[in-house]
Amino acid sequence: MTVKQLSLPELVDGCARLGIRNVGLWREPVRAHGLEATAKLVRDAGLTVTTLCRGGFFTAIDPRERAEALADNRRAIDEAAALGTDTLVLVSGGLPAGSKDLHGARERIADALAELGPYAERHGVRLAIEPLHPMYASDRCVVSTLAQALDIAERFPAHQVGVTVDTYHIWWDDTAPAQIARAGAGGRIHTFQLADWTTPLPEGVLTGRGQIGDGSIDMREWQDHVEAAGYTGAIEVELFNDVLWARDGQEVLAETARRFTEHTR
Repeated sequence: MTVKQLSLPELVDGCARLGIRNVGLWREPVRAHGLEATAKLVRDAGLTVTTLCRGGFFTAIDPRERAEALADNRRAIDEAAALGTDTLVLVSGGLPAGSKDLHGARERIADALAELGPYAERHGVRLAIEPLHPMYASDRCVVSTLAQALDIAERFPAHQVGVTVDTYHIWWDDTAPAQIARAGAGGRIHTFQLADWTTPLPEGVLTGRGQIGDGSIDMREWQDHVEAAGYTGAIEVELFNDVLWARDGQEVLAETARRFTEHTR
């Protein structure tokens, strides 16, 4: 998604040119290119798909909407398995229209995971709850902290449900390092993502994720936290940024690779 202006073949070519061997994919471009075609494309290029994003949006109250969400998440699990990744990232969903019941919304997330966890396990896929910054709690994700994500995840086996650690969403939280250690002790850090915090935020705030090194977050500090917790997996860069999307995608890809090298160990 960092370079969504590139087609998947262009992305794969750029990764090969830069020596990037891992890629996190989003469902929309995979669907546009075709699931089987994408799986073959990345496989033939020798790329490893680290995660698929996104499942989730579990908080609807209406029974028909909840059934549709569960069906879509089963499809997402199938897609992850077909792409060869073991991790589906979940954005859990915001408050339903007219509701102010955060607790009820979080319980509906747990209810959905009780159904989806065993299905994911049968397909060799783990579900990774991603806490989003509190500014998204009303409309996108009622899970705002790693503590809240772990409180839900720990109801299920770690090989079914864990968490996503994303610097953009947790950097402000003084309790996050202890929660990373908690997640690591339970084997629940399923992916680690980088994005920087820059201000002012754009209108709508969704596309405000800054290029690594442009903002307020010490990436090495958070890398130290996750590695001290035992995480040895891939580190993803996930940027939603209109300015980056308006630029040449291959240029942005190369810049992101350079910034990653400069700001991680």
